[in-house]
Amino acid sequence: MFKEGSFIQRLFSWLRRQALKLIYFRNKVEYARKIGVRIGEGSNLVSMPSFGSEPWIITIGNNVNVSSNVSFITHDGGRWVLDHLYPNEAPFYKIEPITLKNNIFIGANTMIMPGVVIGNNCVVGGGSIVTKNIPDGEVWAGVPAKFICTIEEYKQRMISRKIPINFDNYWRNKEEEIKRVFSDYLSNNA
Repeated sequence: MFKEGSFIQRLFSWLRRQALKLIYFRNKVEYARKIGVRIGEGSNLVSMPSFGSEPWIITIGNNVNVSSNVSFITHDGGRWVLDHLYPNEAPFYKIEPITLKNNIFIGANTMIMPGVVIGNNCVVGGGSIVTKNIPDGEVWAGVPAKFICTIEEYKQRMISRKIPINFDNYWRNKEEEIKRVFSDYLSNNA
């Protein structure tokens, strides 16, 4: 009907995605599956990530928690410059799949670049730009993301900083329980 890649075709595609977001906004995982992202069981999308223009080449495994404002970048848009500089050699496509294996946390405002594979049992700190594969059992963060520690070292850090929250109270009245736990801190630093 329209020339492939035309403005009108892209506009209709964008409008379709926006309509699907409205329909599926209560179940972000189902929306992601509807647009082609492969997502395993027990995974969670805190808010709707940006899956870019090739969502069907993104795989998210089981028990993966993707925080707010995460972007999956499956292609290199810088190709436009090369296409115009060297039209006889165009197009300069770089499109690669992204794979998140199992039991992963991706922090808020993270960008995952083309071709990245994140292994099992990993944590990616918020605000990171992941440009390289992350092996199993590692914590990475930064711009660009770099190795921080192993998941075992991260566990030890978390144990050493554990706070005495009563989770029954927490789920009944979050504010009251947090104030109770931090009452000394809050009274000394008010």
